[in-house]
Amino acid sequence: MKNETSVLLSDLEKLTQQNLIVAEDMLKTDIYFLNKKTPAESWSALECVEHINRYGDFYLPEIATRLDAATKTAQKSIFKSGFLGNKFAEMMRPGAKGMNTFKSMNPANSSRTIADIEKFIAQQYKMLELLKRCADYNLSSIKTSISISNLIKLKLGDTLRVVIYHNERHLLQAQKSIERAKAH
Repeated sequence: MKNETSVLLSDLEKLTQQNLIVAEDMLKTDIYFLNKKTPAESWSALECVEHINRYGDFYLPEIATRLDAATKTAQKSIFKSGFLGNKFAEMMRPGAKGMNTFKSMNPANSSRTIADIEKFIAQQYKMLELLKRCADYNLSSIKTSISISNLIKLKLGDTLRVVIYHNERHLLQAQKSIERAKAH
């Protein structure tokens, strides 16, 4: 993937804003539907949100730490994804074949509450702050660890794509879960 950096950051900001709208709308949904699993082996809407939150707990501090340690530099006008970063980002897109969820990130059969959505909303505001900060940095030169291995590093631009696309993917899953719960 090759894109103008300003366009990439703008697109990711818009997607994060859309994710916020979806989450705020979920707050209006009865807790029964948010926790209902249809089918029983699927995740409930709140389990989807908790799954996202677990990744946010890793990536938001990781991104902030890397930005704090970096030197502000002129932003390159074009961001070019790394091979692995682009592969991971594209796998996170809604509809793409994803990866199996790691046990530590699997919220299945856990007790969930509205606080999970509130936490997600707070994480999205933090992401918006980080995206604004990114305008002062080179998204290719800053490398971030990934949640599955400290040995693999991605370009910051790719990490942002992975996290935000992952959020979108599982919010859509949560919305479908609510629709199924209301239909049954």
